[in-house]
Amino acid sequence: MTTFEQVFSFPNPVNEVAARCVAAAVAITGTVAIAAGLPWLSALLAAGFLLRVASGPTLSPLGQVATRVVAPRIGRPKLVPGPPKRFAQAIGAVVTVTATITYFALGLTPVTYALLGVLVLAATAESVFALCLGCQVFALLMRLGLVPVEVCVACNSLPSPNAQARLRGTGAARDS
Repeated sequence: MTTFEQVFSFPNPVNEVAARCVAAAVAITGTVAIAAGLPWLSALLAAGFLLRVASGPTLSPLGQVATRVVAPRIGRPKLVPGPPKRFAQAIGAVVTVTATITYFALGLTPVTYALLGVLVLAATAESVFALCLGCQVFALLMRLGLVPVEVCVACNSLPSPNAQARLRGTGAARDS
């Protein structure tokens, strides 16, 4: 693996404890943005999501603090598959980039706040209840056959007979 590939890759598996720490910081930042009337914070959140989509915690200051400082002090790592978490980060990126555009380019501050509100709800669900809404969408897309089993063999604990048959056909079932 080249240095470029090392930097611009997403971890698999992911420490869910660290992911929940990142989600808590996102929820707090989004709440501050709404409560204090600071919609420009959507740009900061968008930058963080884009960095995490591109490289996991590698280039993200928040990701680094969560994985190296906070999560190790909270408890033992809980490893979960990486692809659903990356998908969730991508959804966060879309929401925050859209919020940033609605604020800076379109002047639609109420829309910005609504998008940040959705983000706060999703990040709170992740950080408090370990309910990753993006991961749930990813699982649904797998069940529907829109995400190939090969993308996340470890995610294939799905009840869908089609997904299970495709997994057996790849030989990946023997490896899990």
